[in-house]
Amino acid sequence: MNKKKKTKIKLIIFGSICLTICLIALISEYIAPYDPYAQNLSEALQSPSLRHIFGTDRYGRDLFSRVLVGGRSSIFSTLALILIISIVGTIVGLYCGVYGGIRDIILMRIADMFLAFPGMVFAIAVAAVLGGGMQNAVIALAVISWPRYARIARTQAMTLKNQPFIDAARLNGLSNWQIIVKHILPNTIGTIIVMAAVDIGTMMMELAALSFLGLGAIAPAAEWGSMMNDGRSMIQTSPWMILSPGLAIFVTIMCFNLLGDTIRDYFDTK
Repeated sequence: MNKKKKTKIKLIIFGSICLTICLIALISEYIAPYDPYAQNLSEALQSPSLRHIFGTDRYGRDLFSRVLVGGRSSIFSTLALILIISIVGTIVGLYCGVYGGIRDIILMRIADMFLAFPGMVFAIAVAAVLGGGMQNAVIALAVISWPRYARIARTQAMTLKNQPFIDAARLNGLSNWQIIVKHILPNTIGTIIVMAAVDIGTMMMELAALSFLGLGAIAPAAEWGSMMNDGRSMIQTSPWMILSPGLAIFVTIMCFNLLGDTIRDYFDTK
């Protein structure tokens, strides 16, 4: 079995695992054994058992149910963030790479300004200004993350626009936007997909970090980073409160990172 075929099999396996994780998160409210928001103080801080697989929190809420439901917010917020930054960054990068001139200089200097700041520090500042909530956390991370995609897309566009087939397209009367859509974007999209796939784990960790700091999901919403924040003060007496969402983050990020690495190997021309 050649390397390409092995990579394709791995892509199918890891893709299926990640798709299953997303599907479980999507239907989590229907498969959760308990109401993730129902409080029962008589069962507060119970250790993991057959009745409560991950134990209960300080309010008696079933942690397994909250981890399941929290996956929807954590995973789909991450995917939405990746979609936003990859689309915005690609559009800006292709525009600058093809048109050049003063517009390219201005937009790239703006991108450099965002890249000059430490990423998470700048995201924390933006999230603090906007206030709490997953939507604002996504916006904060999107503000600092799109320039990397813009840089990659711009480099690809500048390389491709001088190719003979682009000159032929111009001779056929195609406008710059038609050339971008029909010729440059199809030759750039593979690189962007690989970069986005590899970025999923990083963005999920950063979203969880903002929630852990109180700048993401607002209580009582179930979200993995927020759940770890709730349990950090009780790590010595009730460690399952922080280990349960932590395990969910670890497994999910590991699966998406394996998928991202496999996609990168699959698109590797070498």
